[in-house]
Amino acid sequence: MSLTIYDTTLRDGAQQEGISFSVQDKLKIAGLLDRLGVDVIEGGWPGSNPKDAEFFQRATDLGLDHATLSAFGSTRHAGRHVEDDPGLGALLGAQTEAVALFGKASAVHVRRVLGVTLEENLRMIEDSVAYLKEHGRFVIYDAEHVFDGYCDNPDYALATLEAAASAGADVLVLCDTNGGSLPNEIAALTAAAAKRFSVPIGIHAHNDSEMAVANSLAALQAGASHVQGTVNGMGERCGNANLCSILPALRLKMGHAEILPDRLERLTETARAISEIANLQPNLNLPYVGESAFAHKGGMHVDALAKYTRSYHHIDPRLVGNHSRVLVSELSGKGSIAYKIRECGLDIPTNGPRGRRVLTQIKDLESRGFQFDGAEGSVELLLQRSSPSYQAPFELMGFHVLVNRQEDGRLSAEAAVKLRVGEEVIHTAAEGNGPVNALDTAVRKALLPIFPRLASIHLTDYKVRILDSAGGTAAQTRVLITTSGEERCWSTVGCSANIIEASWIALGDALEYAVTIAGAGTPRTVEARG
Repeated sequence: MSLTIYDTTLRDGAQQEGISFSVQDKLKIAGLLDRLGVDVIEGGWPGSNPKDAEFFQRATDLGLDHATLSAFGSTRHAGRHVEDDPGLGALLGAQTEAVALFGKASAVHVRRVLGVTLEENLRMIEDSVAYLKEHGRFVIYDAEHVFDGYCDNPDYALATLEAAASAGADVLVLCDTNGGSLPNEIAALTAAAAKRFSVPIGIHAHNDSEMAVANSLAALQAGASHVQGTVNGMGERCGNANLCSILPALRLKMGHAEILPDRLERLTETARAISEIANLQPNLNLPYVGESAFAHKGGMHVDALAKYTRSYHHIDPRLVGNHSRVLVSELSGKGSIAYKIRECGLDIPTNGPRGRRVLTQIKDLESRGFQFDGAEGSVELLLQRSSPSYQAPFELMGFHVLVNRQEDGRLSAEAAVKLRVGEEVIHTAAEGNGPVNALDTAVRKALLPIFPRLASIHLTDYKVRILDSAGGTAAQTRVLITTSGEERCWSTVGCSANIIEASWIALGDALEYAVTIAGAGTPRTVEARG
């Protein structure tokens, strides 16, 4: 029996707190999911809001190569004929080949939430499925709360599935709607359903007990052949089953050849692109696709990886489009520095005194509040600066910042900076909406005539961490700056009891990295500038 991957990011994922997809966002995500190789994309609930209705109108122009679109809705309302039910009418109006129809599988929910008899609920399921089948739709029936319902009243839970199957449902999806089931419970009901019904069985798991991926895989091992989930586990409350963990597990752990390797290699870029569209900071610690999924900080781990790449990797990161990273910190050993030297392509003996001096410097700086495992740009600069022949492209000599309250009550900031480039000393001043912005603007104003490609370098993130909150306003402060260029991004760190000085250090590193490593140019001579 073939395996079906069903994505519900655009509907169930959109129910996550803080997410609001525009129609254009949904169209972009559908294209990314199609390219990833998802079989069915649930576009939304056309009967619930105008945005989803518009999505289905515009989705006809998507030109999907692989995926089928599905619309989502509920069984008919109690006391209504299917022909008069607006929800079913909207499902048909979406004109999708597939529809996902949910109904109640828990006797408790039928009585206390729907407020109808158990018999009426069975008729609602049967009538709705049959009506959609009469109109030529591929019907995916989602049995809501079926696991909880089965624990409470197993005969009735199975009767709801029987009603859908007898009416012609093409797939019966078992929904762990409250996300409280354990893998053994999921497997038991899935196996029973797979044995009892001739149609394919599916699984839809929520993550309220941190079991959604495990429950989904348990169901697939027990006889399910249809799995639902969302990218990055997006969803209401604690989220849904994460397809970014399920897909590689199916291919790399369970041998499902339906998940094609070339599509799996797009997994990381797809996960991060969808996070960006959703305006969410990517979760660094997500399995497989997170930036930290294959990152190593401990010196012993790094040493082992250098000798045998599978020593601390459960898969080759490249199979899911990710890569291995070594984080240099106070926990690092000489192996970490050696790995970083090779990674950066530097002409430095990996076990020489320069590497040992940099490691000692890092440990000393981290004891004073710096943190280099999130500032790889600063680490690479430390390695570059360890060379006696290294010449910094500029020197930040000093600065002065003023913050003024204007007549209208708004605050403005002005920064004056002094820099040396070669033999030339440059003084500049600039205004900004805050002291750090003013500093950034003033430094760039001085450097742009010499390094014009800095115009393409942008500060993309600025984080401040108070290290010893008991110190109050005199506390040590760490600043982490992320900067992006045309082809790469990098992070740099500064630390001081003065937040402006900490920012100044991190900003200086960011711009020095841009010039010396990221290709923003080399200094012109004073004569050439003239």
